[in-house]
Amino acid sequence: MEAVVGAGEEGEEPPKEVRILGSEPVENYTVYIIQVSVGSHHWIVKHRYSDFHDLHEKLVSEKKIDKNLLPPKKIIGKNSKSLVEKRQKELEVYLQTLLVKFPLAAPKVLSHFLHFHLYEIIGITAALAEELFHKGEQLLMAGEVFTIRPLQLYAITQQLRQGKPTCANGDAKTDLGHILDFTCRLKYLKINGAGGSFGTSNIQEYLLPFDLSIFKSLHQIQINHCGAKLVKGLTASRHTLATLSVQFSATSMMEVLVPEAYEFDQWEPEGAPSSCPVTAIIPTWKTLTTLDMSHNSISQIDDSVKLMPKIEFLDLSHNDVPLVENLQHLYNLVHLDLSYNKLVTLEGIHTKLGNIKTLNLAGNLLERLCGLNKLYSLVNLDLSNNKIEQIDEIRNLGGLPCLEKVVLSNNPLSIVPDYRTKVLAQFGDRASEVCLDNTITTEKELDTVEVLKAIQKAKDVKYRMNNSDKKITEDSKFSAASSKSNCSSLTVHSSSPSLPHPVSSSQGNHE
Repeated sequence: MEAVVGAGEEGEEPPKEVRILGSEPVENYTVYIIQVSVGSHHWIVKHRYSDFHDLHEKLVSEKKIDKNLLPPKKIIGKNSKSLVEKRQKELEVYLQTLLVKFPLAAPKVLSHFLHFHLYEIIGITAALAEELFHKGEQLLMAGEVFTIRPLQLYAITQQLRQGKPTCANGDAKTDLGHILDFTCRLKYLKINGAGGSFGTSNIQEYLLPFDLSIFKSLHQIQINHCGAKLVKGLTASRHTLATLSVQFSATSMMEVLVPEAYEFDQWEPEGAPSSCPVTAIIPTWKTLTTLDMSHNSISQIDDSVKLMPKIEFLDLSHNDVPLVENLQHLYNLVHLDLSYNKLVTLEGIHTKLGNIKTLNLAGNLLERLCGLNKLYSLVNLDLSNNKIEQIDEIRNLGGLPCLEKVVLSNNPLSIVPDYRTKVLAQFGDRASEVCLDNTITTEKELDTVEVLKAIQKAKDVKYRMNNSDKKITEDSKFSAASSKSNCSSLTVHSSSPSLPHPVSSSQGNHE
């Protein structure tokens, strides 16, 4: 499938074709299977003869087409094989004749009959423009999220690129200007694509390029099932956007946050001090406080995060991230979700997350918790579905002064007998303040914790006493050995043949 479908060369109208592929019986009538093609787009529409008849009457009334153009209605033998095959060919010719008669923009009734309003560029934009003509102002006043499909954005982008008249069918309600006026003022947008083909067509929405620079006032945008590399103009909202969500669309953070970085060898955020030459200064997302890039294929927290100095909420769950890095640039970050990634170690994580309050690390590959012991601002921590086996690892959490909620369910240690009380005991005097696995600590558990604390305290005292006795014994042995060694040394030295014998003064007198 081509990345760009349904459009001819820039400024050219893609050819429209229609064929009736066959028919199928439904109860006491026949349905005709129509394939409509525009460029490399094609889709299926199904209609019975009475639908053709209704279409024809409206076209005769509104557009003054020849009333004899449609093959006549038959009563006797209307469902016979020969009649159905003959009528199929006649109806195909009828539709082809209509497309020739209306080469630029089909009348609204024909557009809906052939589903141009769902799949064809001019039909899509005309339908959207008319909807916004009637409801646009009301939607803007209500401040609601407006949902649009990638195919609709693709159609708008293509029509603007082709430079055609903004009102192709002569109806002022379908003028493209209604869309541009609406998008210029819209604050809340959701772009909702699909994973497979759209509707009855061959259109893969995640392969469609589109441009978001027509949106001038966005505060919030959600993008699902689109090709992030094909989305242009998102960075035009850097100065207004507060919340950005991109799911099932991206392979990296950089392709969303700083797509222009791929053009430069060295770049730095606007206003950042630089000690080395740079080829580009990139504007920051000045108002962005929430970024959700969960459910993507991201394998690295790259340095594009430097462009979000005010980010507070960051969701990177359900990706392929193996390492916590570069987050030291996010001084305002307080809520981080890295659940269901590929984290193995948390070593040095406190140097990256100095002010974090909520941390979700569920569904990773963690066995040890060293690194968490210095996250002094942490209030909520989820470590469920990891590989933590040892109760002793919880000591890394026991000294965190603000910690209130901890989730450790579905770890190997959670099947240890008396797991809850053994974990709570690691928090010492704060055991009553900690909620474990979303379950309030009972008085009975706290009593058991007190017993465990007393036992542990006794063990600690005994351990210190044993160490003290052992140290005294070792010191005594060392002192005795040292004294003996000194005595032996004196004895050896006095009888050593290498030392000169003392000469008495009386010997000297005898001489």
